[in-house]
Amino acid sequence: MTAFFDYPKAAAFGRTVPKSKIYGHAGASARIKQLFVDQVDQITWMFKLAPETINLAATKSVSEIQVFGVSLRSAEFSEDILAAIDKAIAFPIVFELTQNAKRKAVAAYKRPSEADSARWVVGEYFATDWEMESGPRTPLPTALNLGGLYDQVLTALMPAEAGRGGPLESRVRRMEALRAKQREIDRIRTRLNRENQFNKQVEINAELRDALRELNELSQSSKDDGL
Repeated sequence: MTAFFDYPKAAAFGRTVPKSKIYGHAGASARIKQLFVDQVDQITWMFKLAPETINLAATKSVSEIQVFGVSLRSAEFSEDILAAIDKAIAFPIVFELTQNAKRKAVAAYKRPSEADSARWVVGEYFATDWEMESGPRTPLPTALNLGGLYDQVLTALMPAEAGRGGPLESRVRRMEALRAKQREIDRIRTRLNRENQFNKQVEINAELRDALRELNELSQSSKDDGL
């Protein structure tokens, strides 16, 4: 299943979102504003998936799903741009990035904070590879409510090692743990490549072996749990 969906015409919103609106609602820093200037051509609020537009009931955590189009100046972009938009819009968002006749779908698992329902918690981003913008779209998955639809839309974006079974939040946390461990391994390897003293190389190698073992255990746990 492609992560690009044929959204119903009844859900079309089609409004350009001024960058200044994002800055204001997200409390954007000077650095973030410059990223928008350098990397973003236009932001479009493409679709609003809500009970009144697609006839699916809201759930406690997903009352609407928004689809935003972000036209980029180049294929290089910072996820901090998406994080700023997610901070500004109090609903789950699926992003469709476009640049030079290519497209890329991106989204993070987004949920209301348990400590403060007025705040949102945004996880790491999952994304497709770049592909031709003219590629096919698939019908929206069948779901009982907007929460179930959000689960399936995010699942289409998640890598194969995340699996397709089990609660969405558990699969997201597992993928984030795998990514965090991989980043740790990359940092250890960088230290190892920079170290010239043999005794410290031995210590770092041992640390690397432990981290690789932990990554393998996390990966195996995902398979064993059917995730």
